[in-house]
Amino acid sequence: MKPKPSKHSVVLHGHKTSVSLEPPFWEVLQEAARTQHLTVSQLVSQIDRARTFNNLSSALRLFALDFYRERAARRNAAASVP
Repeated sequence: MKPKPSKHSVVLHGHKTSVSLEPPFWEVLQEAARTQHLTVSQLVSQIDRARTFNNLSSALRLFALDFYRERAARRNAAASVP
């Protein structure tokens, strides 16, 4: 069964808004925020300011993808060091 998107409230530029994403993406955003010592709202605000797409949900999904790609690349690089 496919996970259904769920809405979460975040504060962007001082305004409360809701964003709809599938639960695994929310988990990645929470993890990324923790590693950067930010709240999810702060992280989403950073992503929002830097995005080049009109759709915030798409920008958040792409951020999550990049987050794990970068993590995998670091692990691969560390594993290849003799």
